[in-house]
Amino acid sequence: MSTSARLIDTEQRLGAHNYKPLDVVLTRGEGVYVWDTDGKRYLDCLSAYSAVNQGHCHPKILAAMVEQAGKLTLTSRAFRNDQLAHLYEELAALTGSHKILPMNSGAEAVETAIKAVRKWGYEVKGVPEGKAEIIVCSDNFHGRTLSIISFSTDPDARSGFGPYTPGFRTVPFGDAEAFAAAINENTVAALIEPIQGEAGVIIPQPGYFKTVRQLCTDNKVTLILDEIQTGLGRTGKLLAEEHEGIEADVTLIGKALSGGFYPVSAVLSNSEVLGVLKPGQHGSTFGGNPLACAVARAALKVLTEEDMIGNAERMGDYFLEGLRSIRSNIVKEVRGRGLMMAVELVPEAGGARQYCYALKDLGLLAKDTHENTIRLAPPLVITKDQVEWAVEQIEKIIV
Repeated sequence: MSTSARLIDTEQRLGAHNYKPLDVVLTRGEGVYVWDTDGKRYLDCLSAYSAVNQGHCHPKILAAMVEQAGKLTLTSRAFRNDQLAHLYEELAALTGSHKILPMNSGAEAVETAIKAVRKWGYEVKGVPEGKAEIIVCSDNFHGRTLSIISFSTDPDARSGFGPYTPGFRTVPFGDAEAFAAAINENTVAALIEPIQGEAGVIIPQPGYFKTVRQLCTDNKVTLILDEIQTGLGRTGKLLAEEHEGIEADVTLIGKALSGGFYPVSAVLSNSEVLGVLKPGQHGSTFGGNPLACAVARAALKVLTEEDMIGNAERMGDYFLEGLRSIRSNIVKEVRGRGLMMAVELVPEAGGARQYCYALKDLGLLAKDTHENTIRLAPPLVITKDQVEWAVEQIEKIIV
């Protein structure tokens, strides 16, 4: 039995079966490439769901992590550390945020926002205690906690985990009229992804978010944008909200905030919403720890200084142009923004997973989502030659 086969067998035997990964066992990564245990090289077109925007094992982020790990890793928030204030300053300067709350995972950032806007609704907006409602969208993905899956419309994510957390009202994604109709006197917030990644890279019509922003302003509703996948350069802008020229009241970031080295997320907010939280009302032992802060600072620095955001815009346009030039009877639609792309196949193609396995055999790693869609999201450091190679491999398996 090969090394990879043995490791897969052990995973199947001892691990919970809550994932269904492609059967490739990776052992090393550098830039856009990863290598398996047999030494085969692959172009990574998933980037750990956009957590590795800066490329695998970026040397400057690695150096910051090693340096900080040798000095101080964790104090808890019972004491202060010399990295947190610097992260606050740099994030505020980059994003225009007035208040920042660091957490670990994306789901924790979402839970933090839900708690904060509910409290804001009761203490500032004057919603009766226990009546706060948050508008969410169908086909959303915001994480796996009990409260989050309570407003999921994905049966796999939701079924069998009740009773569910109340207080959420679901409307179709991209439907501004339905959004307007869902607002009432108890609405404290709307929680939306700028682009729905897990749903298959679904992009709303131009103007949707401008309308949503105005509706939220007019009705004193907090607009929360979940930019955990779309943020930090993925779509060719620092934040995807910039494509519509709007600003959220609360923005959630994570994943690429550490360049894939460490779990780091953050809630970026105006002063009003996060200002309602008082000592003892919310926290995290690891949230804002010095190791996380040092890594996040380095990750943000290379993202901006090495023009990764601009490269995502240029290479995204080039990649989409290449994908759209492929003539295939099994392709229903190619869509994307920046380096967040999807190739949706017709149902008659027999599902996207088999095509992801075919790409794996050719040395390209991508992941299927929603049955018929191949999702593509390479690191933002990808070059023109690598894009051309990737398009060639995709053309081989769908023509």
